[in-house]
Amino acid sequence: MNIITWLYGVLWGDLFTISLPSGGSMGVSLLVLILIPSGVFFTIRFRFLPVRLFPDMVRAALEKKGGKDKGTISGLQTLIIATATRVGMGNLVGVVAAVSAGGAGAVFWMWVTAVLGSSTAFAEAALAQLYKEKDPLYGGYRGTPAYYIHDCFKRRGNTKKRSAAAVLFALSGLICWCGISQVIGNSVSSAFENAFEIPPLYTTIGLVALAAVIVLRRNATVKVLDVLVPIMAGCYFLITVFLILKNIGQIPSVLSRIFEEAFGVRQVAAGGFGVVLMNGIKRGLFSNEAGSGSAPCAAAAADISHPAKAGLLQAFGVFIDTIVICSCTAMIMLLTPQELMSGKEGMDLLQTAMSWHLGRGGVIFIAVTLWLFSFSTFIGILFYARPNVAYLFGDNWTAQTVYKAVALAMLFIGGLAAYTFVWDLGDVGIGLMTIFNMTALLKLSGKAAGCLKEYEQERKHKKKGKM
Repeated sequence: MNIITWLYGVLWGDLFTISLPSGGSMGVSLLVLILIPSGVFFTIRFRFLPVRLFPDMVRAALEKKGGKDKGTISGLQTLIIATATRVGMGNLVGVVAAVSAGGAGAVFWMWVTAVLGSSTAFAEAALAQLYKEKDPLYGGYRGTPAYYIHDCFKRRGNTKKRSAAAVLFALSGLICWCGISQVIGNSVSSAFENAFEIPPLYTTIGLVALAAVIVLRRNATVKVLDVLVPIMAGCYFLITVFLILKNIGQIPSVLSRIFEEAFGVRQVAAGGFGVVLMNGIKRGLFSNEAGSGSAPCAAAAADISHPAKAGLLQAFGVFIDTIVICSCTAMIMLLTPQELMSGKEGMDLLQTAMSWHLGRGGVIFIAVTLWLFSFSTFIGILFYARPNVAYLFGDNWTAQTVYKAVALAMLFIGGLAAYTFVWDLGDVGIGLMTIFNMTALLKLSGKAAGCLKEYEQERKHKKKGKM
């Protein structure tokens, strides 16, 4: 346990501290040090792709399935799977924590992180498409960063089926997703106990039973998420739009707060600018997952006309997660009188805000929303686990079923009790995934750039052909 605590501190704690002219300080973690400069690098290398090719992202999301092979899924379906895992606790409790600790200005830095993260998301998803392979178990295609990490680090002439770095990535992913399963179980049972006074045992049994029915079937995951994700994200967005319209007179002052506090107009004087900046960046990175190597496990499965389109879809997914869904939570918080929020934290803070806006119905809405977000995340991460289990243990149903059973057990355990050690284990897992993934991404950035260049040339030729 000591080594997990130490690794957690190395990955997520302050690696070093920068003194600010205002007299405050700003702690920088290892993952921030890796992901933000890398995001800047990819943004420049891809010539500001998130802004320049935003219309292409939308078109890619609307493109129909490319092939008719059994088991293949469309680009839009892979976007839905990735959105299911991105849109979770980070969008609710994570944003609440960022705003309560860093103020309204943290929202702006979450937006900046999303723009930079979109370019990173493009790179990892495009590479996952380039290295995908046929899936003999589930049908269609499969892929994971383990495949391109394997290629990146293998020595010339080495014919081994696995490489150490790729194995460590896949193991880190499986550990991370088991940890997340426990967090999901605990969060859902706690929210339902607060909202409906349902004992955690009953909530947990229902959650695990429903999840088992879906994940233990061969190809039920995609069908369920196709329905669940648009409904949950759409409802959350529409409720937020309603609250914004209801409080339209406050919007100018809220936006003013976000931009003023983002650049420390008030915080610099108090030495708190570093808190604003780091809270926004860390929560943005945690929420959109760009660079962690999770979303490529969905992107590789797409039956799509060009690998770059898979990258554009995942870049669009970062936009949906942070610019849309996270902003919804931030608006719910910032439109609530600040005096009501003092002394509260986490889910209590968000439920208090919704109670002020919508009464008892608001508390129930948040509990149900958390259930939907968390449940879809659990189903999505088990889709992510498939290619990683296959990379480690080969193509056999036994390994696939055993991992699903372990994840369901962790979901059940988490619903009954919170084990901080396992939560830290999940955070360490995603941190290690990010390090292995980003090392390979930077080495293979030329392939991702070449893929984008080829796509843009094809698009240009098509436009000329239509003229």
